[in-house]
Amino acid sequence: MADVANARTSRNGSEPSTAELVQRATEQVSRLVRDELALARAELTQKGKHAGIGIGLFGGGGALAFFGLGALVATAILLLDLVLPAWAAALIVTVACFLVAGILALVGKKQVSRAVPPMPSATVRSLRADMDTVAAAVKDRGRQ
Repeated sequence: MADVANARTSRNGSEPSTAELVQRATEQVSRLVRDELALARAELTQKGKHAGIGIGLFGGGGALAFFGLGALVATAILLLDLVLPAWAAALIVTVACFLVAGILALVGKKQVSRAVPPMPSATVRSLRADMDTVAAAVKDRGRQ
């Protein structure tokens, strides 16, 4: 409240001078820019974490598909060969390995999509609101 009262009167009790208004505006814009940069930094950090998790899950899915097609395939085929022809056993195990790999890849894709676009959208919205507020204040000041 004291800032509002100070914004309307100068030190001598009359309307503030242009120099005082410019000084106040400069201080406020500087503080606003620092706050917006901090918000952007925090938002980009969060998006980077999601991208890292998604990339890790993609890698895990790929590794599982590779090793799954090796060790598990051989074991499962040999087990199924006891009750089915060898080609049917191999086909069933191959499909199962690719299904697990596909599920992991989809989960990883979802994590990466949460990080895109890398633009800090909350910061952009906040900056637009700040710009609208400043423009409205300048317009109102010009009408007085």
